[in-house]
Amino acid sequence: MTLLKTIVVCLVLANVGYFLWARGVAGTAATPAQPAPAATLKLASESPPGANAGAAAEGGSAGGLSSGTATGGTAAVGLSGGAAARGTAAGNAEAGLLTNVKRCISIGPFNDVSEAAHAATTLRGGGYDPRQRSADGDVWAGVWVYLPLPPTKAAGDQMLAKLKAAGIDDALEMPGPNEGSVISLGLYGESKRAQARVAQVQALGFNPGIADRKRTGSVYWIDIDLKPTDSLLNPADLQGESGRIVRLEVKACPPAAGSAS
Repeated sequence: MTLLKTIVVCLVLANVGYFLWARGVAGTAATPAQPAPAATLKLASESPPGANAGAAAEGGSAGGLSSGTATGGTAAVGLSGGAAARGTAAGNAEAGLLTNVKRCISIGPFNDVSEAAHAATTLRGGGYDPRQRSADGDVWAGVWVYLPLPPTKAAGDQMLAKLKAAGIDDALEMPGPNEGSVISLGLYGESKRAQARVAQVQALGFNPGIADRKRTGSVYWIDIDLKPTDSLLNPADLQGESGRIVRLEVKACPPAAGSAS
């Protein structure tokens, strides 16, 4: 009986030892190594509180840098905008100065006061403020119609005789506009009369010339101020309807007249 108990105890101890050996040493050797977990993305709500605080601090630093960059960009834009604004203001100021600049022009010369007064009335009706002044200068006397004198005296006498026979009694020999003598056919202050004389002489087979004749005397000018947007006036618009030839010109006012305006 004692021997039997001893055998049972030995078997039990052997089974326990085998069980421990199988679960410990052998199990550890037989268990394969587990692979490292793959990296995965986590939401902020899934992170531990400490990690969230660190991330927030890190984000704050990054946000501060981004904010600084954005602020720098805004400052740059603000600077460019300021420069543009200053440029626009300067452009507007310059445009304003140009708008206020006046150009003084003189229209003339008029031979007498009545012609100048008629032109001044026309300008006043157009919204201008004409100022009349007198000056010494060359007075336009009219259009001179003439014929070049032939090279020989006999040819000249024949030409004069033919002209007088056609009713041109005022034809006479006199110094011409250039060197040499010519046959004068009249001085005309009206375009119709000058054209009629030219046509009359051409009908006789001659080719008359025309030239402006001037004399020294007092003339009249009209000064007006133009805005930069105003166009220059056409002198023909200031001539009367009487048919009288008026040689008008437009030029800048003399310094005294411009400063007086």
